Amino acid sequence: MNREDAASPENRNDGEARHLSRLLPPPVTEDLPPERFRHQKEVLMNHIDADSRRVSPAPPTPRPTSRLLRPALLVPVSAMALAGILAGGLALGTDDEERTTRATATQGTDGLLHRLSTVALTRGAPVVRDDQFLYTRSKVREAEIGSGKAVLSPLTEKESWAPQDPRPLKKIGLTRVNGKDEVSNAQLGDDHGTPAGLSRPTYHWLASLPTDPDELLAYLRSHVRKDAEQETDQIVFEQIGVLLGGVLPPKTAAALYRAAADIPGVEEAPDAQDAIGRTGLGIAREDTAHGNRTEWVFDKADYSYLGSRVYRTKDAPYAKAGALLHSTAEIDHAIVDKAGQVPVKVPGPTGKQQAG
Repeated sequence: MNREDAASPENRNDGEARHLSRLLPPPVTEDLPPERFRHQKEVLMNHIDADSRRVSPAPPTPRPTSRLLRPALLVPVSAMALAGILAGGLALGTDDEERTTRATATQGTDGLLHRLSTVALTRGAPVVRDDQFLYTRSKVREAEIGSGKAVLSPLTEKESWAPQDPRPLKKIGLTRVNGKDEVSNAQLGDDHGTPAGLSRPTYHWLASLPTDPDELLAYLRSHVRKDAEQETDQIVFEQIGVLLGGVLPPKTAAALYRAAADIPGVEEAPDAQDAIGRTGLGIAREDTAHGNRTEWVFDKADYSYLGSRVYRTKDAPYAKAGALLHSTAEIDHAIVDKAGQVPVKVPGPTGKQQAG
């Protein structure tokens, strides 16, 4: 073989395939008929092709390829991840297709959350002073269960002003519901005022959170208020959703999305819809023990957070499966100088907000 032949793409591909084969565990074929092995191999190859089409923005130029080389050249996972798919999908036999499908779905959810994380890092970081307020305008529908039956409220407009002062505060915000002002007091038990934290997230407090996804997830699991009626992972997922509905430091937003990707049970929700009917990219998690499902909705064009919804997945005395319990739509966010101050929209195509 001359030097030119050794450097050819075909020979480099052969070398990559041999390298990958050394990383993967030996194929387990004991007690697996040849026909079953070929069938499961074809299932895996189909999922690999599907993953590749989702990751690649444009179809590759058609050219002859070897089926053996597709995992090494096209699959957007590491060799060890592929080894896990092979071990779980080809070797076990009875639930092979289901396991492979579930692994592929998880990769898709991770992909969306990682894209959201990447986009978050590109967003500008506002300048926020401790004496300012975060203004939020949203549309909300929520169910009242006082009568023993869930009764969904009409669509309500809410405006809120959250103080950015990190000190313990006895007045932790102003809320305007359909034009009527309501003052929010300190959290129950905070006799000296509620400081910045999970129950009162200020911009600078959010910027102080760990930006490593594993550390951030561990922090949230240890600091959320536990509830015997709800899974801790579901509480953490919902807490992340609350934090997303505001103004976030870019690095914190990116870490929150990646932390959410590591919560068991998180999946895509293709039909997600906010309180005013906007559909978008959805991320969801269901509390299977208690039958509630929470979904986040993101704009398909710019990945901005649109809102959320919570609904029943099981029949309950107060609501049937499918009943909506809570839904929000985020309309405006801005940093203003005082409570009650409403930002005005700058005329023009940008539609940016400024304090008015």
